[in-house]
Amino acid sequence: AALQENLDKKLFGQHLVSKVVVRAVRGFLNNTNAKKPLALSLHGWTGTGKNFVSKIVAESIYERGLQSKYVHQFVATLHFPHAHSISLYKDQLQSWIRGNVSICPRSLFIFDEMDKMHAGLIDSIKPFLDYYELLDGVSYRQAIFIFLSNAGAEKITEVALDFWRNGRTREDIQLTDIQNALSVSVFNNKNSGFWHSTLIDRNLIDYFIPFLPLEYKHVKMCVRVEVESRGYDVDEDIVSRIADEMTYFPREERIYSDKGCKTVDAKLDYYYDF
Repeated sequence: AALQENLDKKLFGQHLVSKVVVRAVRGFLNNTNAKKPLALSLHGWTGTGKNFVSKIVAESIYERGLQSKYVHQFVATLHFPHAHSISLYKDQLQSWIRGNVSICPRSLFIFDEMDKMHAGLIDSIKPFLDYYELLDGVSYRQAIFIFLSNAGAEKITEVALDFWRNGRTREDIQLTDIQNALSVSVFNNKNSGFWHSTLIDRNLIDYFIPFLPLEYKHVKMCVRVEVESRGYDVDEDIVSRIADEMTYFPREERIYSDKGCKTVDAKLDYYYDF
């Protein structure tokens, strides 16, 4: 219930994300006989809510959210920076996952910046995501894996623009309109972290979840929520000015925010004397 409530209140313009994430997580947690871990791959431009959603998922399962010792975050450029160390990273990653799931079967692993992950590295965790009852005496069937990536964002925007140009609303977009094209796009993208990955080839990713690019009205929603979260009254003039300062694309239509809601926080500091 908290997951649904938080997504409804704090995530804007992402009807597909809310529906799929809630159903996937709730169904998985209620399944006493899952055949494999839950694997969600979140895709879209920067600032559209991928990190935010993974944070809300963690908070809905663990009392301390991202601070829980059972939640493990990996950032590609921080934890796996050197191409020449891939073999070492693979061993370390496998060892880390094995050790933590042994301690807590309901562990959550979040991989950020997948589009900056070295090709083949993520395949080292394939055994943990597969349909095995036990691997060396350990069951991984209660674990959750979330992958975050900008890869596929162009394909998502392409679909959204087609709907817009045909006079249809973004809410008309269904998961079936994007998911297959998104998985193929990610599989064939050398900078996706999933390039020709066995995780996709073996259908081990349960959902490819598209984060649609955010529109002007969604940026304004982000500003209002941020102002309220800081305990200030909402000044609609400032809300509009901040939204107007953002850059939008495509160049002619100016429909979608280049950075989503990414820089809202910093812009607020300029307008309000916090």
